[in-house]
Amino acid sequence: MVRISAASAKSARRFVHGLALIAATAVTAATAPVHAQSWPTKQPIKLVAVFPPGGSVDQVARILAQPLQAQLGQTVIVENKGGASGSIGAAFVAQAPADGYTFAVVFDSHAVNPALIPSLPFDTKKDLAAVSLIGTAAMTIATPATSEYKSFADVATALKAGKPVSYGTIGNGSLGHLAMTLLGKQNGLNWQHVPYKGGGPMMQDAVGGHVPLVIGSVFVVKPHIDSGRVRALAVTTAKRSAELPNVPALAEVGYGQFEAPAWWAVLAPAKTPPEIVARMNAEISKALQNPDTAKKLEAQGISLIGGAPETARVFIEKQIDIWGKVVKDYGIKAD
Repeated sequence: MVRISAASAKSARRFVHGLALIAATAVTAATAPVHAQSWPTKQPIKLVAVFPPGGSVDQVARILAQPLQAQLGQTVIVENKGGASGSIGAAFVAQAPADGYTFAVVFDSHAVNPALIPSLPFDTKKDLAAVSLIGTAAMTIATPATSEYKSFADVATALKAGKPVSYGTIGNGSLGHLAMTLLGKQNGLNWQHVPYKGGGPMMQDAVGGHVPLVIGSVFVVKPHIDSGRVRALAVTTAKRSAELPNVPALAEVGYGQFEAPAWWAVLAPAKTPPEIVARMNAEISKALQNPDTAKKLEAQGISLIGGAPETARVFIEKQIDIWGKVVKDYGIKAD
């Protein structure tokens, strides 16, 4: 009888297990879809910015397009399809061929639209697949430099004393509108909403002293803070913004864990092969780690996140649920 030592038996088991892994890997490689291996080769990749040129969505798309083109060895073009708070561009991508050549770059309004626009021609959760969460940014509550309000506490004191105070946003149903509605309802701040047709007109009135408060992304507000024409009172993220380190978060000034971040993400048509989604996610992650790309995005006030497609999906669906409830509970209507 041949006796085998315990050590020899263990080595043998490892050898057999190794052979099994090699065989399994060979079978997987032979049977796996070829989508990711053959993508991208046949045509340019389109990043659909769901807002017009000049805004933060357009900037994010164009900043990402440069490293993605170099990494993938394929032309990457940015196409602007604005309108209806980003829903026109999102619908275009939802209905596009799911072949890995069309992606959407969306903004926080994407999570508001399902509740605000009941006639959307697509299902936000079912017809689009999350690829990557690019990052988040603080919303900034600001006041004209000539204003009597030196802090957010001054605003709250005025409101509770019965003084009328209005605030401007980029439009009805915008994240700023919903955030201020929720903040007001939760804390007995009865301010009045003044919707504008975008960040430009809103900030023009803020600089001119025609509206006592405004709320907008760092991208929109910070240039006017830097010029000294408006004064930032608070930001709506859980922590201070790296771009505005001297401005307190609402949580610091007595408003609990209130959080309403602006955010940007990349989506694909829902039936895009998962191998392509995973590859695009990996390439975006690589781009976000590029120091030059990171610097450009952070200059827009964006805190980079990245992560797996599942991270983006969970985040977006949570935002849809949160802001959909606000729209429903407070009867917010689109323009």
